[in-house]
Amino acid sequence: MTEWRPVVAAVAGTLLLAGCTSGADGKDADRQPTAPTQDAKPTDSAGTSAPETAEEENEPYTMAEERAPRTRADAVEFVRGLGTRPDHFGTGFRKASPYESDPGEWAVLDEECVWQREPLPRTVLASLTRRFVLPAKGGKGPVQVSLTVTVHRDTKAARRDMAASLQEALRCPDQRLNATERVRGLYSRADPFSEGRNGVTDDDLVETGTYLVDGVKGEFVFDWFKYRLGPVTVAATDRVGAGHSKEEAQQIASDVAQGVAHTAAEIDGIGGNRAPGGGGKDSTGDSDEKGAGDE
Repeated sequence: MTEWRPVVAAVAGTLLLAGCTSGADGKDADRQPTAPTQDAKPTDSAGTSAPETAEEENEPYTMAEERAPRTRADAVEFVRGLGTRPDHFGTGFRKASPYESDPGEWAVLDEECVWQREPLPRTVLASLTRRFVLPAKGGKGPVQVSLTVTVHRDTKAARRDMAASLQEALRCPDQRLNATERVRGLYSRADPFSEGRNGVTDDDLVETGTYLVDGVKGEFVFDWFKYRLGPVTVAATDRVGAGHSKEEAQQIASDVAQGVAHTAAEIDGIGGNRAPGGGGKDSTGDSDEKGAGDE
């Protein structure tokens, strides 16, 4: 099996409106999380910047299907080998407890709009969620971040998963995350790279909404990002606790998007356009295109 070795980089892009839902009061419909920027460049082991060619800059971050894991064992090794760190999401973040999920399960939104953990379907090889937290400090509540990497059997299955994510926000703009937390008024935007807008991977998707905690007064910020790289999807959520200003919440969303970008770039460096040999291509298949509970 191929050795899965991290490559650190950042991605750029702006996620544009493709569809939307709003809550009862539509409060969050005008709040747009900041997309990753191109400021950071890939670095080598010595920490020096490695230049990108113009051709690389114009290619999406992807994973060539022929380079992706082909078995469940390889997929589990792949997702566990990715070098996601707490500081990818901003200063002060640390690993949460529990830190990692069972890679043999993933989150499914049921008919009652409640997220449940279920065994993987046959179309998915592995799905690993890692959780991070910025602890409460100075009267400001904690910020919780989760990042999920899912390896699908093929690109078609990953495309369908992305489509299902968009549909879930339309079907369930209000969703229960767990026994005490829920989100409402989810607002979705998507940006396929092939449409020539500003996508950073083969398909990009973002949702934002209002985060509520049972027994706690106030409405807080919830953001969700999801990227598709060939047969691999990368999703992240941030849940911003009480006491953070609107500007701070926007910066948190930007930092989380940049953290997802680190992972996307690492995956591309393993099996995409910036991998040794390069030339990673998105395998287009069925155009059918999971959501806030990818954690």
